[in-house]
Amino acid sequence: MRLGVMFDRDLPPERLIPFARALDETSVDDLWVVEDLGWTGGISAAATALAVTSRLRVGIGITPAPLRNPMLLAMELANLARVHPGRLAAGIGHGVGDWMRQVGAAPPSPLTLLEETITAVRALLRGETVTLHGKSVHLDGVSLVHPPAVPPPVLAGVKGPRSLALSGRVAQGTILPEGVGPAQLPGILDQIGGDADHELVVFTFLHTGADFAEVTRPMVEGQAGFLGVAPEEVVMAVGSPEAAAAQVKALWAAGAGTVAVRPLGSDPIQHVTALLSAL
Repeated sequence: MRLGVMFDRDLPPERLIPFARALDETSVDDLWVVEDLGWTGGISAAATALAVTSRLRVGIGITPAPLRNPMLLAMELANLARVHPGRLAAGIGHGVGDWMRQVGAAPPSPLTLLEETITAVRALLRGETVTLHGKSVHLDGVSLVHPPAVPPPVLAGVKGPRSLALSGRVAQGTILPEGVGPAQLPGILDQIGGDADHELVVFTFLHTGADFAEVTRPMVEGQAGFLGVAPEEVVMAVGSPEAAAAQVKALWAAGAGTVAVRPLGSDPIQHVTALLSAL
């Protein structure tokens, strides 16, 4: 059971370095960075976090496949994996449909593009020469000159039934978005299938202050729309530190291998510290 912490996209990028260094001094296992349209780039954020820490695994959650040529993505991931061996987890997803359309990158078949991208990236990271003339990805005899000795795990950031099944087939792990609760995990795991080593990462909002309802409301409303559920169905680790810890433990007990909390508010480290004390 791993505990991760997300660097929230609304925090100024210059705060990532002190944030990462502070987490590196705790018992937290992972630091997760994001790639959301207009906010921040996942590869540059991961490189920064890895460079200023010595212990944490840094997860990218997620790079949108429509924005990333698989060869270029494999090159970037290989660099990070060689410089920081054993400390990278690479998430790849569909990207938010509206965002992909805004930048002219919406694919005809998001499922096909994601499957071909993950398949190609994993093969390249293993040091293979890849020829793939798929429906969305076209590679002709390409390979990495410096593949990593130990390829980083590639996870799929997905939520729909067909995408979950795809993740079980081609990825080494699955990243679930904020709001998914313990009661849903057994069914999701059934949809994923996969082998015994398939890692399930669950993101969840964190706030340990008495004002959690006020702080989380705007984010919860947006996430409810993304998940297609009512706001009250968005599961979070909020309230007292003990209540937040109980929610994290419930996610672990339901099958999450990694719970990555997303602390909300202007002082995220205080919520992480409170959670760790309660755990």
